[in-house]
Amino acid sequence: MRRPAIIPSFYWFPIMTCSVEDSINDKLGACFEPRHLEVVNESGNHNVPPGSETHFKVVLVSDAFDGQRLIARHRAVNEALADELAGGVHALSLHTYTAEEWRARFGDAPTSPPCLGGKGGES
Repeated sequence: MRRPAIIPSFYWFPIMTCSVEDSINDKLGACFEPRHLEVVNESGNHNVPPGSETHFKVVLVSDAFDGQRLIARHRAVNEALADELAGGVHALSLHTYTAEEWRARFGDAPTSPPCLGGKGGES
């Protein structure tokens, strides 16, 4: 019978963990290819310790929602964030829109000024 190999401790690397907010951003970005995505940690508005990541608001505009009812959109987001919801996320406020719904309700997103080449237009 073979014994399990012992790996010296210098081979262990610390596991890099990202914040829950970053994880939500990453997963929703990958799953829905959003035209607009806002993830707001609202935990500070609740009776939780400082620095908590338990309450979030998500504003998500995606073509993936075309033809879907609100409940289907929310189910899709909840499925994408199943790990976070099973973990420490206590509340998730969802605001999901198609691009057309977003435009009709809020108008187009403001445009940014053109790039000046990184030097502020200096010659």
